[in-house]
Amino acid sequence: MKALLYFLLIAILLIRPGFADDTEWATYGNGLENHRFSPLTQINRENIADLELAWEYKTGIKASFQTSPIQVGKQLFISTPFNHVIALDAQTGKKIWRYKHPQSDKKSCCGPANRGVAVSQGKVFQATIDGHLIALDQTSGELIWDRKVGDLSLSMQESISALSDFDGLSNSALGDNAKITGGTSHSFNMAPQVYGNKVIIGSTGAGYGLHLDTDKGLRVVGLGDGRTGLRGFLAAFDIETGKELWRWYSVNGEHWVGQWRETTESGHNLNRDIAREKSQQQRFRQSWKLGGGSIWTTPAIDPKTGWLFLGTGNPAPNMDDSARPGDNLHTSSIVALDSRTGALKWAFQQVPHDRWGYDVSSPPVLFETEVAGKKVKAVGQAGKTGWFYVLNRATGKLLFKSEAFVPQHNLFADLTEAGVTIAPGIAGGSNWSPVALNATKKQAYVAGIHLPATYFRKPLSGDKNLPWQTYTYFEFDETDKHGTLSAISLENGQINWQQKTRLPLLGGVLATAGGLVFSGEGDGEFFALDEDTGQKLWSYKQPAGVNAPAISYSIDGKQYIAVAAGGNKIAGYPTGDSLLVFALPDG
Repeated sequence: MKALLYFLLIAILLIRPGFADDTEWATYGNGLENHRFSPLTQINRENIADLELAWEYKTGIKASFQTSPIQVGKQLFISTPFNHVIALDAQTGKKIWRYKHPQSDKKSCCGPANRGVAVSQGKVFQATIDGHLIALDQTSGELIWDRKVGDLSLSMQESISALSDFDGLSNSALGDNAKITGGTSHSFNMAPQVYGNKVIIGSTGAGYGLHLDTDKGLRVVGLGDGRTGLRGFLAAFDIETGKELWRWYSVNGEHWVGQWRETTESGHNLNRDIAREKSQQQRFRQSWKLGGGSIWTTPAIDPKTGWLFLGTGNPAPNMDDSARPGDNLHTSSIVALDSRTGALKWAFQQVPHDRWGYDVSSPPVLFETEVAGKKVKAVGQAGKTGWFYVLNRATGKLLFKSEAFVPQHNLFADLTEAGVTIAPGIAGGSNWSPVALNATKKQAYVAGIHLPATYFRKPLSGDKNLPWQTYTYFEFDETDKHGTLSAISLENGQINWQQKTRLPLLGGVLATAGGLVFSGEGDGEFFALDEDTGQKLWSYKQPAGVNAPAISYSIDGKQYIAVAAGGNKIAGYPTGDSLLVFALPDG
C-alpha cells in the first residue's frame, strides 16, 4: 500500500509541473540580492495567452498603491497607502486580518504610498509615513512593538510665503492658486529589509522640495534659503525589541564638499561654477546639517560579506545649489555599508553637486559579471540619468555603464533663468522602480521614463544679507513622453532589446524562468513580454494605473502572479485600490 501511494505521488508531480517547485516570495526582492526573479515555469511563453484573473481584493483606500506583496506559507501580506497592513489567503484572497495604523495630524513629505512590508521570525514589519517602525504578529496582526524613528518637525518645510515675501511667487511663472502637496520632512516609504537580528529601514523626504499643484500642473521648487532640508539616514533595529542598533547619515560633516569634481566618474561635464562655489564655502559651511540624501528603496545585502548596498537621494535644497557648495557627499550615490555596524565601506557618487534631482532611487541588485576574462562580484543600479551602472562590489569602482536606456539631451546642463530643457529630467531615467534580473540569461530588465523637464533658476529680490539667493523649479514637457522597458546585458551594458510604452514606466519589473517579463502602464495595462525578444505576449486592462512591481509564487502546484493596481497621483495616473492575482485556468 505504501509503495502504491509513493508511485501515485510521483505520478502527480509529473502530471502537474511546478508542484515540486512550490516557492514563496518572502522578501521584497525575492532574495537579498534584489533580483525580483521567480524560478517558476508553470506560466510560460507557450501558455501565457491563457492567463486569467484568479481573484481580486479591494483595500478600500484609493490612493497611490505601490506595495510589493510578501508571500509566506499560504498567506499574502500587503501594505496600503496610509500604512494599513492586510493578511490574505494567498490562494483565494480571503482576508485573514487587517491592521489599521493610527495617523498623525502632521503631513508627511511625499504622499501616502508605502512600498511593502517585511516578514520574518513570526513578525510583520512596516516603516510608516509618520515616522514609525512597527512589528505586528504574523498570525493575528496584533501590534507587538512600535518605535518612533523620525521626527516630522525637525526641519522647517518649504512654504509659498518664503518665496512670495521676497519675489511675489503668486504672480510668477509658477502659476496662481498653487496648493502645497508635499515638502521636506522625514518620512518612510521603503519596504524594510531583514538580515539576521536586524530590521533595516531608510528615511525619505530629506530635500524633497516644495511640491505644488498649480493651474499649470505639478511644480517642484528648490529654495536655497539655508533653513529647509534634513539629513537622510539608514538605521538598523533589533528584531525582537525594536531597539535602535545603529544609524548612518547620508551626509555627515563639512567634508561633504568633497573634491570639487568638474565631471562625473565617467567623464561627463557637470557644468559647475567651482570658483563661485568656493567663494561661498565659508558662508555655507554648515549646510551639511540640512544636506538631504533620502533613502527611497530597499537595500541589497551580500550574505558572504555582510555588506549592504543602497542608493541615496539628491542633496538639499532640491535642484537649487546656491546654498550648498561642494560635491555634497554622499548624496546621489551608491553606497556600501557594514550591516553589523553601519560603517561606510565605500561610496560611488553618480552625480556630484546634483542640481537636477537625480536620486539614486531604484534598488541596487547584486550579481556576478566578467571583466577582462575574470569573474567579478558586482552591484548594479538603474540610474535616473538613464544609464545602468555596474560597479565592483568590493571597491565601488565603476566597471561600466550601459547604453542609455532613455533619450538623453542637455544632460547635466547648467540651469538658467530663461529655462533649459533636459532629458532625462527629475523623474528619470529610472525612478524608484525596481529592476528584475535573470542571472542565467545575464540580463537586467529596466523600466524607463522619458519625460523631459525644463529647469528655471530665478533670482530672489529679497534682503541680500539673508541666506536665500535663488529658487529653482521645473516644468515637464507633457507633449514628449513615453516609457521604455529594456533588456540590458550584464556583461557589457548593451541593450539587447527595448520595448517602447505609451506612458513613462513607474512601478517595476518581474522576470520568471518561464521566459516572461511583467510590468505595467499608468493607464491600467498589465502586460508580459517575451524575455528573449521583448515581444508583447499578453496583457490585461483595468481602470487603475499599474504602478507597483509584480511578484510570483506557487502553492499546491499552482503558480500565481500578483500585482497592485492603484495608480500614482503625482504622476497623474488614475488611482484605485485593487490587488490583482492571476493564474492559469484549472484543468
